[in-house]
Amino acid sequence: MRIAIIGSTGQLGTDLMRTLREKHEVIGLTHQNVEVTDYNDCQVLKKDHPDLIINTAAFHKTDQCEDEPLKAFAVNAVGAKNVTTISKEIQATTIYISTDYVFDGKKSTPYTETDTPTPINTYGISKLAGEFYTEQNLRHYVIRVASLFGVAGASGKGGNFVETMITKAKKNEPLSVVNDMWMSPTYTKDAATAIEKIVEKGLPFGTYHAANQGYCTWFQFAEEILKLAGLTTAITPTKTDQLQTKTQRPIFSALRSEKLSNHGIRARGWKDALADYLDEKGYLDKNGSRKQI
Repeated sequence: MRIAIIGSTGQLGTDLMRTLREKHEVIGLTHQNVEVTDYNDCQVLKKDHPDLIINTAAFHKTDQCEDEPLKAFAVNAVGAKNVTTISKEIQATTIYISTDYVFDGKKSTPYTETDTPTPINTYGISKLAGEFYTEQNLRHYVIRVASLFGVAGASGKGGNFVETMITKAKKNEPLSVVNDMWMSPTYTKDAATAIEKIVEKGLPFGTYHAANQGYCTWFQFAEEILKLAGLTTAITPTKTDQLQTKTQRPIFSALRSEKLSNHGIRARGWKDALADYLDEKGYLDKNGSRKQI
């Protein structure tokens, strides 16, 4: 299969490239190669006649999305529309990477694919619009992920939460992390593997959740990061109402995939995924035990 990956050097895009190139012909496209907000620029997608186009391009700085809603919709919605239109023209399948932020966080159990999206911020609304545009291609997959961490780091944010916690802890900087906001930490390598299985098994088109199993607060996530890394820096739990942020965020946005489970695809727990990440980054010794960093 010939696969084009938009955002190939991003956090998820990097792991998609590594995972899919083992069995497929993969074309990596960076922001310099294609500007998804420009339909004419998207014509480059036709050049290699891909069977599948994976769109990981996103404007995901949530506070900045509130300040720049036009940019958020240009990338997350219009960009998705352009990619979908091109996909239809060349009869390619479209994969759009979406987010847990399409939900309002009022549920007390993990969101599944059958729950109705009700986003509460500009980022979530723009991503839901991108989902709707993607669905215009009957041959589509919308893949929702959450709280990503990957070896490549998030290009738009500079690193990821795991690296931020470790860097600050090593410098003995004070750590304050919210303990009343719940989510599903997701290793991009595992998300890429789930996408690979969806494609290779030829699962029915539609929406799938591809987060690691389980959920925690950001504070609990930070605690596990430092414990596995062998760092003893103290962390202070805080509440979301103490955050100085202009974006309303869902309090509980954990994801669970009923659909993947029904097809025999089960993600591992987030703690195991985190340990694997730390090992790959060199924070653990050869026996998988923590080492001094």
